[in-house]
Amino acid sequence: MAQAAVSNQRAYGPRGLGRRVAVERLWPQGLSRERTGLDLWLPELAPSAELRRWYGQRPERWEEFARRYRGELGRAPRAQLVGELLALGSRGAIGLLDGAGEGEHSEAAVLSQLLRDRLDEPRSSVAS
Repeated sequence: MAQAAVSNQRAYGPRGLGRRVAVERLWPQGLSRERTGLDLWLPELAPSAELRRWYGQRPERWEEFARRYRGELGRAPRAQLVGELLALGSRGAIGLLDGAGEGEHSEAAVLSQLLRDRLDEPRSSVAS
């Protein structure tokens, strides 16, 4: 099956393809909603405050952060919001916005990979 069109994008960067969804708890400093071209903001999808503090953008904690965050995304209420993004992603490209300095080690990177994995599953397993 083809790779789903889900990407993580910097909020401060150029507009990418598809609908733009902010997934950080705090709004990016100095940006207006119009400037970001934002379609949706889901701050509830952000990692818990405890997990964010523990990670502290330390590269040596990246793998464990990603594992723990995926666990949080599997539990309510985040799981329901992931379901909404899956529905949105099944209808077209989406870009997950974050303000992280290093996009490949951000919550949006974890979430976009999770969504691509789920969207690329056979149809019957996505619904379960």
